[in-house]
Amino acid sequence: VQLQASGGGLVQAGGSLRLSCAASGTRLSIDEMGWYRQTPGKERELVASVTDRGSTNYLDSVKGRFAISRDNARNTVYLQMNSLKVEDTAVYYCNARILFIVQDFWGQGTQVTVSS
Repeated sequence: VQLQASGGGLVQAGGSLRLSCAASGTRLSIDEMGWYRQTPGKERELVASVTDRGSTNYLDSVKGRFAISRDNARNTVYLQMNSLKVEDTAVYYCNARILFIVQDFWGQGTQVTVSS
């Protein structure tokens, strides 16, 4: 499974960005897709995830500001990030989980930088 992420960049605090991630290379159902982020010296953390049935999960600090959505037909997941804060600065990684083969797949990471 290949994951191609896009949409990162530099934005001022209070601004918005939209991340996209398209999965390809599998005929298996992708049970869950999500976004993680990581900053230097810290562990990667889950930002938001969505199942193939539409159930979502969010990191507490992004609730009400970020929205994850998914296009199952295109195997694509989106993360709309609004009211961005400096502390949202990180490398964001797309994740796809296929339970049938008990495996996670990762995208290449996209940098999100929020300036004050």
